[in-house]
Amino acid sequence: TVHHGVPAERLTPQPVTPSYLAFLGRIAPEKRPDTAIRIARRCGIPLRIAAKVDRADEEYFEQVIKPMLREPGVEMIGEINEAQKPDFLSGALALLMPIEWPEPFGLVMIEAMACGTPVIAFNRGSVPEIVDNGVSGFIVEDETGAVGAVERLHRLNRGGVRQRFEERFTARRMAEDYLVLYRRLSVDPRQHLRLIG
Repeated sequence: TVHHGVPAERLTPQPVTPSYLAFLGRIAPEKRPDTAIRIARRCGIPLRIAAKVDRADEEYFEQVIKPMLREPGVEMIGEINEAQKPDFLSGALALLMPIEWPEPFGLVMIEAMACGTPVIAFNRGSVPEIVDNGVSGFIVEDETGAVGAVERLHRLNRGGVRQRFEERFTARRMAEDYLVLYRRLSVDPRQHLRLIG
């Protein structure tokens, strides 16, 4: 498996003081922003949500999320662009990713790491392949585990989070991994495509 990468200079840590928890992506039932809201409230830390609402998820937003936004402590800032991500992610104590589906990759996790921001993610899909537990964030099983992880964030070094991103998730590393794979396939005549079924 060759993991995705992003250009190392596109997202970098910004000189801001982290003061909130963040949710980034899409308002959708499988992404569980409602769980992120509950985690933040249990921790007594503000949550900022930078997310879009697709037409298919409007009912979920109206029925589940919108009522939760009426209470203090949660700010829905809407969709943000690439230029806004460094400040948004650098200002977060952690990115919350309480997913309830087998996420194939989760680009927002490496975007957060690029800004030195730890990730607290549910143990689903590719999360164990991306988050180095106790180094670039924490892998948890549920809401209670996420609350406990927030309490342990002080143990993580944000410079170390950025370093893990540079070691594992830059576009250069991705390109180099593909070159290694292609070279190996081109020199071994026994390698060929086969149907797995």
